[in-house]
Amino acid sequence: MRQLFGYLDQPNFPPRYNVAPTQPIPVVLVDKGARHFQLMRWGLLPTWVKDPRGFTLLINARSETVLEKPAFKNAIRRRRGLIPADGYYEWKAVDGRKQPHFIHRADGQPLGFAAVFETWVGPNGEELDTVAIVTAAASEDLAALHDRVPVTISPDDFERWLDCRGDEVDAILPLMIAPRIGEFAWHPVSTRVNRVANDDEQLVLPISTEEMEAQALRPKKATRKAAVASPDDGQGSLF
Repeated sequence: MRQLFGYLDQPNFPPRYNVAPTQPIPVVLVDKGARHFQLMRWGLLPTWVKDPRGFTLLINARSETVLEKPAFKNAIRRRRGLIPADGYYEWKAVDGRKQPHFIHRADGQPLGFAAVFETWVGPNGEELDTVAIVTAAASEDLAALHDRVPVTISPDDFERWLDCRGDEVDAILPLMIAPRIGEFAWHPVSTRVNRVANDDEQLVLPISTEEMEAQALRPKKATRKAAVASPDDGQGSLF
């Protein structure tokens, strides 16, 4: 991961298999001309927020509006990062139930989510580094699972995305698109992923049709739900 993303640090951060909003996630960013690895809270807080307890959790930033939205318009110009990952989960309705799927690059390589971040400073001087993932309308194949997908940046474009030395964003606009058709693959996984406390490598393994049917026979249980955003920003859905 260090070689692919080019950061200098050697962080002591264990593998994660079920990261949820408000939890720390790794972000690669450029500071003083060098790339660094830093943990940030997933859920961006704009600098102008007075009380975070009454502010909608911004886990996503839509590519179509990221340049104009007050919460993101400064970050997209000056504070862009990459979130290293092997893939992500999405849920699809199957026979009246939400079936989780693990989505990953078809070639099995790691990916870098396009991200924007802010450092929120509280009334007592406390600082909190926060981040949101940029999303785009899904390509035709991934749209079978969800109409939105996280924007992923190719390693060849890492430098262009991370370069925030000027306010001009024309160079990065072509990067904020969905993956090409066939670039990603996916498979159903256990509904154990619905519980945040479950965080092990078994979660990303494919399950069989028989296992899916067995899951459907179990009693329904409450699962976590992403924070609901205000109607005008559409940021509440996981992707």
